[in-house]
Amino acid sequence: MYFTDRGIEELAGRRGDEGVTLAWLADRLSEFVDLNPEFEVPVERLATWLARLDDEDDD
Repeated sequence: MYFTDRGIEELAGRRGDEGVTLAWLADRLSEFVDLNPEFEVPVERLATWLARLDDEDDD
């Protein structure tokens, strides 16, 4: 397990049974970047990756 997986596991453990919308997630990501501007690039990359998961052109 990577060190960063701990946060992912905590998220799944604490909030894994909740249903959220992508709009809610986008708001939380924007809020996080506002509070932590040094993470703007990785958060934007994650958001772009999530947005394009089903794009057939990326294969």
